Amino acid sequence: MKKSSIIIIVLIAVAIGAIVSSYGDASTYENFSVAAENPEKEYHIVGTLDSTKEKYYDPKTDANYFTFYLIDDKGKESKVVYRAPEPQDFDRSEKIVIIGKMNGEIFEASKILLKCPSKYTENEVKAS
Repeated sequence: MKKSSIIIIVLIAVAIGAIVSSYGDASTYENFSVAAENPEKEYHIVGTLDSTKEKYYDPKTDANYFTFYLIDDKGKESKVVYRAPEPQDFDRSEKIVIIGKMNGEIFEASKILLKCPSKYTENEVKAS
C-alpha cells in the first residue's frame, strides 16, 4: 500500500471516531418527563416562564443562585435551579431553553438561552 492510502485510511478512522464520540455526548431537546426518566443525561428543554409562580434571585445572599418555574412545550411544569446570576432580560423572553439534568423534582440548569421578543412588529416587517 502507498503511504498516501494509509494516511487517508487513518484520517477517515479518526473522523469516524470523533463523530461517534460526539454523538454519544450530544444532548437532545426533550421535556421534563423524559429528563426525569433519565436523570444522568443532559437535556435541552424549551419552555415558557410561569409568571404566576415566584422566581427567586437575591444577589446579596447568593449571587449564584437563581430559581424559577418553567412550563415545557408539553405543558409540564418544573422548578429550575440555575447556579449563576439571573440572565439579563429574563422576564421579557418569549421562549427559554434550559440545558441541564433533572435532580429529583428539580431541574438543575447549567445554561440558559433566551429567545427575546422581536423588536419589529408585523406591520414594520411587511412595510420593508
